[in-house]
Amino acid sequence: MAVAGLRRELSRRIYVRSRVARAGAVRLAYLAYSRALLRWEDPSSPEAAASLRRRLEELFDQDFRDAEAGYYPRSLIETLPWREYAQAVPRLLADLPRTRARIGRGDFRELPQDAAQGRYPHYYARNFHYQTDGYLGHTSAALYDLQVELLFGGTADAMRRRLVPPVVRTARARGASPAQPLRLLDVGCGTGHLLNMLGAALPLEAKLFGVDLSPHYIARAREVLPRDLDVSLVCDNAEKLPFVDASFDVVTSAYLMHEVPAEVRARVLAEMARVLRPGGLVAVADSIQLADAPELQREILAFPSRFHEPFYTGYVKDDLAARISEAGLRATSSQLAFLTKLVIAEKPGPGPASPTNAR
Repeated sequence: MAVAGLRRELSRRIYVRSRVARAGAVRLAYLAYSRALLRWEDPSSPEAAASLRRRLEELFDQDFRDAEAGYYPRSLIETLPWREYAQAVPRLLADLPRTRARIGRGDFRELPQDAAQGRYPHYYARNFHYQTDGYLGHTSAALYDLQVELLFGGTADAMRRRLVPPVVRTARARGASPAQPLRLLDVGCGTGHLLNMLGAALPLEAKLFGVDLSPHYIARAREVLPRDLDVSLVCDNAEKLPFVDASFDVVTSAYLMHEVPAEVRARVLAEMARVLRPGGLVAVADSIQLADAPELQREILAFPSRFHEPFYTGYVKDDLAARISEAGLRATSSQLAFLTKLVIAEKPGPGPASPTNAR
């Protein structure tokens, strides 16, 4: 037993150090790209750099521990989808001149013809991040995941995985099975990375649903998600979810809230609460907010100044847990994971409570 414990501890330390080193290498690649092509400089103060390093180590440490505890397969933490990213690199490089030109012009209205005015909400029809087509094109959908991993130094999936353990604990507490699967909805599912992780963690115990406003991201999700994954994908607006009241045991959302105006954020959260069954679980992950990391204020506020993120500054000055509570949910915990904030909540009413803190 003692030898096995030492081996696990050694494996954990090796994993954390190797992932921190990988994150540093990916970050250097991103900095080289941003300086050479976009003329950005990105120095951090010693205090901010130390905070980022500590938070990074804590993220990978928890990632390893949760895989060891059986919340998700070890295969999820072993590697990034390098083949998928390698296939996207040539398209990313070919697209860089267009992105750079848009940044130079400050142009965030260069969209495909099928994104004509009136087809999508005004806040959505724009080039978020100055990326080609915004969220309304196949190029954007194909490049998005690689761009996010570059931006966050290879930590994006590790941060998304923070949503998985509370969902798995809920499934276990309710005795989810193939006969009585957990019904889960991911709001703003994008290309399906979180759904893929949830499916790997609960291959037989969950019936998964995803909703996203972009038909191109839904198409990409259908292309890349495993064929044997029990998932239904719907293209629709989260401000009015196309599901009946109290139809899901769990509702999740990752990195949607900072992309929409405050009033839309409130409507989306209210819709998530509406479709959740009493006693059900809500898990929302998004950017850390200013009150969570005062020493990172400069880094946090630099994001919307470099990318076209018109609603981000308002989001980081807000209180995500408070907004979730205003939607009629009871926030039970709030956690930080590197640059991500995770809020867990449940819907009051009869039904088994979500064991968010149980192991």
